[in-house]
Order: sequence, then C-alpha cells, then structure tokens
Amino acid sequence: MWTTTYTATTDLPPAAVWAALRALHSGYTPSADSDRFELHGPFAVGTRISLTPAGQETVESVITAVQDEQLYEDRTELGDIALVFRFVLTPDGAGTRVEHTLQIEGPAADATGPVIGPQISADFPDSTAELFAAAAAGVR
Repeated sequence: MWTTTYTATTDLPPAAVWAALRALHSGYTPSADSDRFELHGPFAVGTRISLTPAGQETVESVITAVQDEQLYEDRTELGDIALVFRFVLTPDGAGTRVEHTLQIEGPAADATGPVIGPQISADFPDSTAELFAAAAAGVR
C-alpha cells in the first residue's frame, strides 16, 4: 500500500466546505482545468461517478463512504491497483481542517504507488484551493 495526505485549513465552517465538496463531486466545475465529475445517482455510498481528470481519459469510481460534513471517500479500480480518495473535514477553531488522502492499494501498489502516487496527488494543493474558493462563493 502507498499513501499520501495533504492537509489545509480554512476559516469557513464545515457545512460550507461540505456543500462545495458535494457540488464538485456532483458535476460543478470551477474552471476549464478542473477535474470533471458526473454523478450517476444520489450522493451516497454505492453510487458510480465518472471522473475525467483534466487532459485525461474518463475513469469510473464508486462512492465508498459519506458522512455529512465529515467524510467523503471514493474508489477507482485500475487493474492491479485501486485508488482510494478520501476527504476528512474536522472543525478547527472557527474554521475547518481538510485532509485529502490518496491511498493506493492492491497487488501492484508497492511498485506502482511511488511512481504514480506523487503524479496523481501533485494537484491536491490546487484542488483544495478550488474547494475552498467554491465554499467561500457559497457553491451548493
């Protein structure tokens, strides 16, 4: 297994960050360079999502965990590995701490993770900034 976590804080409340996270994973795209998500059902465990990273092919993910204003997780199966993306929202003073984690699992994870993991997670600071900007704008 291979894992990395990016952590950032905002002065916005968890409800605002959660609303923006949900909107982003339900199809809202803040810019042309943003990943595109298409939700195929309710925002709930078991629902499929088509994810098109900027400039790449579409992959299918499945929502594996949802706890309003606290946790979102999805899983993408790619041959001998699975990419698990997790957002954990924690109240932090008057704002919110967000932990964005990528976990690579499966038989090829130890070999593949160190190669592709840093490439995949390189945009975590930018995508978290987009999340906070959408939350500040009141995106729902």
